[in-house]
Amino acid sequence: MGKLKREILSVIDLEIGFVSRGRKRTVLTSPLNATASSGEFIAVIGHNGVGKSTLLRTITGLQSLLGGNVFIKGKNIEDYSRTDIARNVGYISTEPVSVGNMTVYDLVALGRYPHTNWIGKINDDDHNTILSSIVKVGMTDFNGKYINELSDGEKQRAMIARVLAQDTGLLIMDEPTAFLDISNKFEIVHLMHTLTRERGKTVIFSTHDLQTAINTADKIWLVLENGIIEGAPEDLILNDSFDSLFSDSRLKFNKSEGSFVINKDNRKSIRIDGDGLQRLWTEKALNRIGYDLSNTGNMVRIVSEGNVLKWELLFKDQILEFYSIYELVVWLDGQDS
Repeated sequence: MGKLKREILSVIDLEIGFVSRGRKRTVLTSPLNATASSGEFIAVIGHNGVGKSTLLRTITGLQSLLGGNVFIKGKNIEDYSRTDIARNVGYISTEPVSVGNMTVYDLVALGRYPHTNWIGKINDDDHNTILSSIVKVGMTDFNGKYINELSDGEKQRAMIARVLAQDTGLLIMDEPTAFLDISNKFEIVHLMHTLTRERGKTVIFSTHDLQTAINTADKIWLVLENGIIEGAPEDLILNDSFDSLFSDSRLKFNKSEGSFVINKDNRKSIRIDGDGLQRLWTEKALNRIGYDLSNTGNMVRIVSEGNVLKWELLFKDQILEFYSIYELVVWLDGQDS
């Protein structure tokens, strides 16, 4: 039997929300329960406004809990000092970075202060950790650049470098890839995943990218109005948990694809004659415009003639030729207009 991972975080009957005029205003209708173990990569999923950010801020001690308990390494978070929390938990929010005339190096250096002496002096080890963190997020050439000169994506990468420099066992990230382009997004996700595998960090991150969560996370916290459903992405797919994400009846979770699709009315049937990648992406395109595969009815034949690829559509009494999937789906879609 493999070695069991150590539980690093435990959320027990947690109530989150705000206190307004002396009255508690909870965000969700039921208390929350969830766990995270050392070396786990956990994605937090839920619709806008459900309380994901409030949950993450409460776990880090930045927002007071309204009930229940949060335990970090077996110790109640309310028994931690602010410095002790900073030594154990790193946090990145989605709020814009606005720090005036501070360089990237200075911003990342802030992550080392929980580990420095009382005057906050940066020693050689701290300096090396800061530079290493900047390298890891691909900002080596930005050391001396001012934060207010950076793009939103560059600011986000600098903030990720800061939390890496903080070097905590638990990293909480609220949409860390929100302002990044697709290339940088996957680089950061890969970096976070590597931290869990090679350095045993526990990374909990919220995201709206369900595909990334399913493909990379060890566990998903699915935040719903009545609590958290947690488990491996595959478990949540098989038990239909993702169907709870949206109440819109026109959205349907496709188990085989791991994504949401628009459930169009009056779906039609079509046959496909072909194989390989051409068949795969032709099928996806036809599914997108409301067609299901069948053994009868109209047929699309994928034909390769030398370097030319074409799609022959046997539609009723017609044989039509198209030289791209786009042309094919536009024509088929137009038959329903």
